[in-house]
Amino acid sequence: MSFVFRTLTRQGVSLSRPQYNVLYRHAAPMGTTAKEEMNKFWAKNARLNRPMSPHITIYKWSVPMAMSITHRGTGIGLSGAISAFALAALVLPGSYSYYLDLIHSLSVGPFLIGLAKFGIAFPVSYHTYNGIRHLAWDLGKGFKIPEVYRSGYTVIGLSIVTSIALVLL
Repeated sequence: MSFVFRTLTRQGVSLSRPQYNVLYRHAAPMGTTAKEEMNKFWAKNARLNRPMSPHITIYKWSVPMAMSITHRGTGIGLSGAISAFALAALVLPGSYSYYLDLIHSLSVGPFLIGLAKFGIAFPVSYHTYNGIRHLAWDLGKGFKIPEVYRSGYTVIGLSIVTSIALVLL
């Protein structure tokens, strides 16, 4: 600490002791663990009678909230699926046509095949359309509450229509 004080003094910054204390007043000592710091935090909150931070369970669910969570979930799911398919393509023996024939030999029927196609198409189309919505927000457009809801319902509708169209291909 004295190194910082000496360096700043040499550079022409005059630090009196009270100003210097501001620099390290809130720093935690190196000998404490995260558990000890957490216990100090909760003890201080209990002593000051502070309420606990609200949890997601107390909020009234809204379309934008659900869409935000779904956007993150589809992003994680698509990233994981692409990684898994890429790894499978590298590791598994045989070619694409072998596995396509294997799926056809299962005779699962057109309904289940359509459901599987929808299960793949919906996250892709939803994440794409909602990503475009986020790009509009990055440009500063559509932040008013009615616009947020309208764009949200538009994304949901377009995602369903696009997914059905892809299933029917």
